[in-house]
Amino acid sequence: MRTWFLAVATSASYGAVARSIPLDLDAHFNNQGFGTYPGESAFNALNESYPAFTSYQHGNETFVSGSGIQYVAPGYRGASTPDNIICAGQRIALEKPRRAFAFSILHSSDVRKKTILGNITFTYSDNSTSTAELRSEPWWAFLAINRGDIVYDKFYTHNTTNFNSSHIFELEAALAPGKELAAITLPNTTNATTGRIHVFAASLWESDGPSVGVQSVKPTQKWIGDGDARSQVVEVIVNNGGMECVHGEGLTVSIKGNDVKTIEPGRIRRLCPGDQKSVQVSVTGSGACAVDVSLLYQNTTTTHTFSDLTFGLTNWTDANLAAHESPQWFDDAKFGIFIHWGPYAVPAWGNSTPYESYAEWFWWYTTHPLGDKSGFRDYRLRTYGPDLNYDDFFANFTAAQYDPKDWVDMIADAGAKYFVITTKHHDGFAMFDAGNTTNRTSLHYGPRRDVVRELFDAAKTYQPSLKRGTYFSLPEWFNPAWGPYGFAQYGPENPGGTTHPGIIARNPFTNATEPYTGFIPVDDFVQDVMTPQMEMLAYAYDTEMLWCDAGAANGTAAFARQWWNWAREAQGRDVAINSRCGTALVNDFDTPEYATFSTAQRRKWESNMGMDPFSYGYNRATPDDEYMNATTLVTTLVDMVSKNGNLLLNIGPRADGTIPQPEIDALREAGVWIAAHEEAVFNTTYWFQKAEVRDEKVNVRFTQTDDALYVTSLEEPVGGVLEVRAPVPILEGDQVSLLGVEDGEALEWSFDGDVFRVVLGDALVRRGKHAWVVKVEYVV
Repeated sequence: MRTWFLAVATSASYGAVARSIPLDLDAHFNNQGFGTYPGESAFNALNESYPAFTSYQHGNETFVSGSGIQYVAPGYRGASTPDNIICAGQRIALEKPRRAFAFSILHSSDVRKKTILGNITFTYSDNSTSTAELRSEPWWAFLAINRGDIVYDKFYTHNTTNFNSSHIFELEAALAPGKELAAITLPNTTNATTGRIHVFAASLWESDGPSVGVQSVKPTQKWIGDGDARSQVVEVIVNNGGMECVHGEGLTVSIKGNDVKTIEPGRIRRLCPGDQKSVQVSVTGSGACAVDVSLLYQNTTTTHTFSDLTFGLTNWTDANLAAHESPQWFDDAKFGIFIHWGPYAVPAWGNSTPYESYAEWFWWYTTHPLGDKSGFRDYRLRTYGPDLNYDDFFANFTAAQYDPKDWVDMIADAGAKYFVITTKHHDGFAMFDAGNTTNRTSLHYGPRRDVVRELFDAAKTYQPSLKRGTYFSLPEWFNPAWGPYGFAQYGPENPGGTTHPGIIARNPFTNATEPYTGFIPVDDFVQDVMTPQMEMLAYAYDTEMLWCDAGAANGTAAFARQWWNWAREAQGRDVAINSRCGTALVNDFDTPEYATFSTAQRRKWESNMGMDPFSYGYNRATPDDEYMNATTLVTTLVDMVSKNGNLLLNIGPRADGTIPQPEIDALREAGVWIAAHEEAVFNTTYWFQKAEVRDEKVNVRFTQTDDALYVTSLEEPVGGVLEVRAPVPILEGDQVSLLGVEDGEALEWSFDGDVFRVVLGDALVRRGKHAWVVKVEYVV
């Protein structure tokens, strides 16, 4: 059987490949990561391996990534033949120093659920150096899938085939403009237990040729306009490998070929040496063809030809699902509110820091003592006695004070652009009308209200700009119909690991069977419960984002194909599905949990976390002063946005529908700051050169629009001066200001090519709060 191989969003931009120079790494290969059968290769300490997609022997096949970079293709090279590098501080010297714009590699880490960090060091011919952080994701994942740039449909263990997908990721790192690269030194990550970084291929993007050039052209399935006026969005990556800044009226990007024509050109106002920007061009036309991409700057046009591209908005089929991406509205929205609410808000307990666990997992922890590290079982016994069952909490889940208008008004006041509510958590209690799939819902028990419908209607009526999303757990812990699909997240080596068993729970003290109230017998959980409920949320409730959780067995691909086609053609909407719906094909954005990154990620991501230190559901054990405050909210948001992320921040209402006051106060206070600084947050992109500068003197993040760069200090500038070592794209005549404060315009600044210095003054600094945003406005 042929291994399924997916080069995600490959641009096939062959016109640019001449400037992409694959490096020969054969002499450094020290590990065999691909195999033709289980146990043949040992990518990691467990003797697991990638499946052999191709059996080439000569190492001369190529792979072009979605960002337009050409590599020697990773793959199987023969029995006992190494095909990748375990990073151990190797120095890779070039045959001769050469100018290059960027360095790119294909990589992964080899321990499940372990993201490994390390620095790549670049040495130039003048003996100067620069570094780039390599953040390497695990090569396979379960429940939440971080989709790579190359995806395989399986991997091999030491003795069998595992049909979870495996992945290889890409990193592109900026190099010092104008300098000749002499050598690359890889990180040192050799601990097989904690995880190692593997490198499969590397490439340079040369600086020779036109100073400003096109790296890749990617026709997306995004669009602008409605009906017959609809045009396709094409993403074009433009690099400045020269020594002069693009400035003034800037650069115009257009596309032409056969019946493909530009409707709205892309524009880049400022692009300085060593920088890269992705610009959107809208076009009409369809079919496979070559196109000319024209860059017009100061009355001079340069043209780059790209072949074998396919244009046109097409219906979604099983063959093209991976081309779906996060919608533009989601990319621009940046900030959403997560709401975890259900019967678990009645016990509302997860212990307190440093012993806290998720309160919404109350039922599972009390019935799984090996996984209970926070004392859930003891709390249940001493508080409720031995005879209580989880479903007894339904009666006190009243929602008596639930006011959907208050909720959506508060979300808007916080500055959020969307929200996601738990329509059903792992306990199987649905907060919406689930029809004949189950009676275990808020319409039949507890509130006896359609909680989701009321919230969505309130948003449409009172805050229509808010996008509406639905969290949905694919499995149900103790639903017996889930039994044929039940699973443990880990094997017997981790008996305390989470499980979704699909067997009726037993009271941990009496051993009696606990009821599964509202259960309706069905033939197949996926076909008769999971998929119909997903369809209800999509069509009857008009959700704009399906935020899955615990993606194991599923019917996601067929559901997504139909929903995406219907949303675009019948409603003109672009909707989203996250990374937890159980398949690598349907996966618009990554979803790290209570985590952020230290570098910008090209692939869109959204971190979810609670205002509670470590719980999503309401936890009565959390003191008021431990909830996230406004300063932490603001700085967390800015940090994530600077790295191409969104923040999905959770609140946990009580059983009666009231929200803890510390959460309300912090959200509204942060909302005041966000409103005054929104141009530095929303509708921005990350900066290719740097996401952050963090040292003993400063702690800043960068965001940008086409007209400005925003330098946000997460700490109060000392002495009224902000000094940042970064290649800020500023020219004489540009304006520098401090956003959100009176008299913050026209500040004194200097830039010596290395350090950007702004004189704020103590008085202006004192007028600020939470974070200080310096705007560099491109004037000249």
